Amino acid sequence: MKSGNPVLQPKYFSSADTLVYGRSEELMTVGGTVSKALTLGILLMISAAFVWTRSFQAAGWGDEAIFNPHAAAPWIMLGAFGGLIVALATTFKPNWSPYTAPIYAVLEGLFLGGISAQFEVRFPGIVMPAVMLTMGTLAAMLLAYKAELIRVTDRFRSVLIAATGGIALVYLLSMILGFFHVEIPLIHGNGIMGIGFSLVVVGIAALNLVLDFEFIEQSSRRRAPKYMEWYGAFALMVTLVWLYLEFLRLLSKLNSRN
Repeated sequence: MKSGNPVLQPKYFSSADTLVYGRSEELMTVGGTVSKALTLGILLMISAAFVWTRSFQAAGWGDEAIFNPHAAAPWIMLGAFGGLIVALATTFKPNWSPYTAPIYAVLEGLFLGGISAQFEVRFPGIVMPAVMLTMGTLAAMLLAYKAELIRVTDRFRSVLIAATGGIALVYLLSMILGFFHVEIPLIHGNGIMGIGFSLVVVGIAALNLVLDFEFIEQSSRRRAPKYMEWYGAFALMVTLVWLYLEFLRLLSKLNSRN
């Protein structure tokens, strides 16, 4: 059983039956994972709001807030690199997830708060639609999964994993080329091809949610240990952060054409 989400790997669940102690309160449940995911979401929103408010400065009482890029930059860097380190640690040590998952959520909130403020300045009103689209997509994918409108077959899973890996390679190449001031038009361009690319990436990110749902549900049935609720919630958060960033990118391309 595999997931397109790179942090959800089958090896962490292969010996789940040998890791539990027989009492139901020590086993992973879907409901427990949902509650952990909500906790991570709240932590992310609090830290994002913290950076958002500090990214804007008001000149005086009643004056309009002014964006300060220098105030946002340190939080973005801390959130990006700190979040990556914690995510890697959690991936290799899932039993740390009750402690590292909340830290990851806070760090990602710092990153998203700063990035969202930058997008909002360039394209006023863009953040709220991106948030609503992300939450709406989450709900739609969950309903589609529960209604079995999308069936997770081995072929479906393999194709989606390959597509996700391909996108990761394209972004990695873009980052490397960025050091030489070279941009890939598909990623940054607002033409038909650029918008089409973003639509495809949004679709793949959304479908990864279905794989995450299946992985969490199946792992619960296989009696995974209780700490895996935090790990499952962490994995779901990784996909949602990716999906939100892709919606921001897509909406910014659409707005830049106006």
